[in-house]
Amino acid sequence: MEKVKVKIINRSHHPLPDYGTYEAAGMDVRAYLPEGPVTLRPLERALIGTGLYMQLPEGYECQIRPRSGLALKHGLSIVNTPGTVDADYRGEIKVILINLGQEDFVVNDGERICQMVIKQYSHVTWEPVKELDRTKREDQGFGHTGVD
Repeated sequence: MEKVKVKIINRSHHPLPDYGTYEAAGMDVRAYLPEGPVTLRPLERALIGTGLYMQLPEGYECQIRPRSGLALKHGLSIVNTPGTVDADYRGEIKVILINLGQEDFVVNDGERICQMVIKQYSHVTWEPVKELDRTKREDQGFGHTGVD
């Protein structure tokens, strides 16, 4: 497993994002709500701060993903999942939470609201062509393999 150093500033009073287990891919991230809890009614969304600022190495992104337990138990998700934080962004990491459940959900200061995965990426160089290589699948899309 590759280890990557990432510079981080934590302006909240909460612990830094951390892995729940040794082989976990995502680190839990906490809400930073110095002005108090935020209530999300069903289908309502809100931008929730984390108090975290980071400097990713060139060629890396930070993906923000929902927490599966909150999604299952409360219908809490992220509008633009996965959210991407680019390596050249220096502002506060904020999360667009949405309540897809049927009950109000209260987001409290310090609550674990999402997970963060640091990923390496590639830039593409386009090669315009007149035709693509043939495959067995060709242009068969959604549902082409059936349901069994």
